[in-house]
Amino acid sequence: MGNPDDGTTIEYPATVGFVTRRVDRWRHGQATHEDDCVAEEMPIAMVYNGVSFAVMMATPHDLHDFALGFSLSEGLIQAPEQLLDVQVHTLLEGIKVAMQVAPEAHAAHLDRAHERLLSGRSGCGICGTRDLEQAIRQNPPVGAGGTLTRDALERALAQLQTRQPMNAATGAVHAAAWADSNGDILLVREDVGRHNALDKLIGAMRRADIDPNAGMALITSRASYEMVTKSASAGITVLAAISAPTALAIELARSAGITLIGFTRPGSHNIYTHPDRLIPAHPREPR
Repeated sequence: MGNPDDGTTIEYPATVGFVTRRVDRWRHGQATHEDDCVAEEMPIAMVYNGVSFAVMMATPHDLHDFALGFSLSEGLIQAPEQLLDVQVHTLLEGIKVAMQVAPEAHAAHLDRAHERLLSGRSGCGICGTRDLEQAIRQNPPVGAGGTLTRDALERALAQLQTRQPMNAATGAVHAAAWADSNGDILLVREDVGRHNALDKLIGAMRRADIDPNAGMALITSRASYEMVTKSASAGITVLAAISAPTALAIELARSAGITLIGFTRPGSHNIYTHPDRLIPAHPREPR
């Protein structure tokens, strides 16, 4: 930890998810030299029973949630009970998340032939995938799920604005949140990568034993196909994105039975698939 007056930086613990850096700031004709909060992004090695599977560029925060959610959404384990132990090791090059999995888990049978060829960039969820079959995974249909009102969606969206401390400090990270059927947000996870944020949320939901049929997931990004695939793997029935979906995401959401909502903004949203889960708040309000 250094003195900001001597040009060095103040380092926050890795659990904060951001650090400070000196910046020359220009505002309204005046220049200042001050500290600025900057999101952390570093290599996170995902290692299963001693075998490295992938290196993800991610924010070093909520890594136990990340370990569980990534393992589930990538199909490396089929149930949380198969993840027996998680050890986080801080190294000079980055962070190693060393996981022990049960013998019956897919991750227990990895070898170097199964390793990803490239690191998983924070903006890309399939970097290094070898085969077309691995790139686009088909998930079983999600459950029937419950219904939600438009008011609940609006309530969750409004709450999300105040539940992103990393982004409030840095302006550089995505969030994935879980709200119950009333629109009250129960969990939020943040990361520089939208896929990582959703993996962290999925892990946190499973650790908290939250029913993915009884609420909705909100993401502060576009709804790419992999965000739908990860949601389907977790059994999430309603996914609302702040930005647009892709055509492939829409098709996968339709086949998986997910209600996909895009351009979720105060007072407006688009429903792309399975609209029956989103109902009016009042009987006379049009669907």
